[in-house]
Amino acid sequence: MRTAFYISDGTALTSETFGHAILSLFPVTFEHRTLPFIDEQEKALRAVEEINLAFAESGERPLIFHTFVDPAIKRIIVKSEGVSYDFLDHYVAPVQAELGVSAQPKTNRTHGISPEYNFRIDAVNYTLENDDGVTTKNYGEADIILIGASRTGKTPTCLYLALQYGIKAANYPITEDDMEHLQLSYDLKMHRHKLFGLTIDAERLQSIREARRAGSRYASIEQCQFEIAEIEALYRREAIPYLNSTYASVEEIAAKIMTIAKLRRHRY
Repeated sequence: MRTAFYISDGTALTSETFGHAILSLFPVTFEHRTLPFIDEQEKALRAVEEINLAFAESGERPLIFHTFVDPAIKRIIVKSEGVSYDFLDHYVAPVQAELGVSAQPKTNRTHGISPEYNFRIDAVNYTLENDDGVTTKNYGEADIILIGASRTGKTPTCLYLALQYGIKAANYPITEDDMEHLQLSYDLKMHRHKLFGLTIDAERLQSIREARRAGSRYASIEQCQFEIAEIEALYRREAIPYLNSTYASVEEIAAKIMTIAKLRRHRY
C-alpha cells in the first residue's frame, strides 16, 4: 500500500487538509502518516528515514504533503525517496505579487492563539455543557439549537460547529416519550428562531441503533420509521429548517447548517 505523509514544523493541520482534499479525488487506498512539529534538522532526518523505509517496504514512492517555514528543514525532506508537494510554495508567490507585500513566514501562525481561538474554546465548553438536552437554561447564549431523534448526529455536528467555527451549539433530543403528543417544549418555543432539525433515513437509523441496543424496540425499523415520520411532520408544521444526515459527513452537515442558518464564523 502506498503511503501518504503529512509533515510540518507546526501542527501539520494545513498539510493534512490539503493532502486529504487532493487524495480524496483518487480511487486509491493510502496508509496515512502525520508528522507534526518537525522543527529541527535532527527530527527532519528521522522523518526522512521513515519515508525511505516506507518506500523500501512498499516499492512505491510515498507522497509527501508538507509546509515548512525553515528552508533548511524543507531541503532535508525533499531529498527523501518520496514525492514532495508544497502547498504554500505553490500559492505564496502569486499572492505576494498580487498584494505587493512580501510574505513573512512564522511557525504556527496559522493555528496560533488568537481571539478566534478563544471563541472556539468557549464554544466547545458551551456545547459540552449543553449536550443532549442536559439543561435548557443556557439556550439564550446559543447560536443554534439542533433537535432531532436519538442517534441522528446532533452531538458530533454540534462539536464540529464549535471546534471549527466557534459556534455555540446546543442540542435537544426528541425521544420516544415525546411521541404521543409531539410538540415543541416551552423552552424550545422560546428560542424557536435558533432551532435547526436533523433527520435520517429510517433504515440507516435502525442500523445505528441496532449496534447500540440490539434487538430492542428502540432499534426496530417500525419504531425508527414512526419517529422519523412524526419528527419530520413537526419540522414542517413549525417551519423548522432541517437536513437529512443519512449520506452526509459531519463536515458537510455543519457547512450546510452554517450556510442555511447564516451563522457567523469565528474560525480565523
